[in-house]
Order: sequence, then structure tokens, then C-alpha cells
Amino acid sequence: MVIAAPEPKADLQPVGEQRVVLRGLSWEAYLQILEALPQSRGSRLTYDDEVLEITVPLEAHEFLGRSIERFIWTMVELMGMRIKTMGSTTMNYPRLKKGAEPDNAYYIQNQPLVKGRTVDFSQDPPPDLVVEVDITHTDIAKNQFYSSLGVPEFWRFNGKVWRIYQLQEGVYVEVEVSPTFPQVPKERLCAFLEQAKEDEIEAVQSLRAWWQGRS
Repeated sequence: MVIAAPEPKADLQPVGEQRVVLRGLSWEAYLQILEALPQSRGSRLTYDDEVLEITVPLEAHEFLGRSIERFIWTMVELMGMRIKTMGSTTMNYPRLKKGAEPDNAYYIQNQPLVKGRTVDFSQDPPPDLVVEVDITHTDIAKNQFYSSLGVPEFWRFNGKVWRIYQLQEGVYVEVEVSPTFPQVPKERLCAFLEQAKEDEIEAVQSLRAWWQGRS
């Protein structure tokens, strides 16, 4: 029997997000709020069975999310894979009463199934990889949330620790190596993010040089 990895606890860190939580909200009310908000907005919504969390990312959050995406894009290219980037596209699952706008979501293994068209979450598989940056506390149990959607791989970063979760028997198990990028040590992402704080272009160049020079 596979035991689900526990939800990581938030550390006391600089504020990375502003959050508003609404409880006792029906699925219909969530959809009305979603419809009323403009398409072009900075906030991201996560709805989990009557709980709606509205997150406004701040600078630290956005920097980390975009840097992680740059890391993923670079590795996908270097490894000769294909990718469909979903970004923070709204992923609604009415049957489960769950809706998400993650920081980053990607089809990599299943890219051939969804390339060249709009994804239909009622029929298509969920993204192969979802990334969430949560520097401050979130009221949504995101491990349980994304595992219930069937997302095969989930990355969480709290500004200090990068956690990789792999779906096994319906729950997430924390692993040390990404199933999508098995040749890449966990330390490489951490090193990439540290270097990106000083120079984002140099961080990408160093990642490429590491890949090309590995034995």
C-alpha cells in the first residue's frame, strides 16, 4: 500500500503571495465569480469543494515561477522532447468540484495527444507536470488536490525547498528525481534558481554547458 506524502508546512518567509479565502461557496457561485473576472488578470483561482482561494502573486513568486519554467523549457529542448505549455489555464473538473489555475502546467509525454488544439479537460488527460510556487501558507491541500485530478507529476517550491511528487496508486509519493527529467539531479534546479537571481541568461547558459559536458 502506497502512503501519500504529507502536505509540506510553510516556513516563515518573505511574503510571496497575497491570498483571499472564501468558504461555503457552491460550484455554481465559483463559476459565476470566474466568469465575472476579466480574462487578463493577475489573480489565480483554486476551487476545492466549497473552498475558493484567490491568489495574487508578488515579485518573488513570479520570479520563481518564470525561472522554473525557463528551466523546464531548456531541459525539454536539450533532451529532444516536445512540450505544450498551459501556463495558468483554468482547469475545471465539475464532477470533482475542483478548479485550478496553477503557476505552470505542461503536456510533455502526452503532447502528441493535445498538440495543435484547445485542451478539453472533460475528455483529455490532465497535464503531465504541474508546478506550484507557495511561499506563504495556502489553505488548499494541493497534494491531495492535484492527485485527485490525476496529474502524474507535481512540483512544489516554497522559496527554499523543491519537492517532487509522483502519482502512485492515486496518491503522491515524494521522490528525489523527476520522472520527466530522470537524468537531472535535484540540485541542478536549485543551482539554476540561485544563479538566475544574479543573471538569468547566465543561468541558462550554465545549464546548457552542464548538460553538454556531463559524463
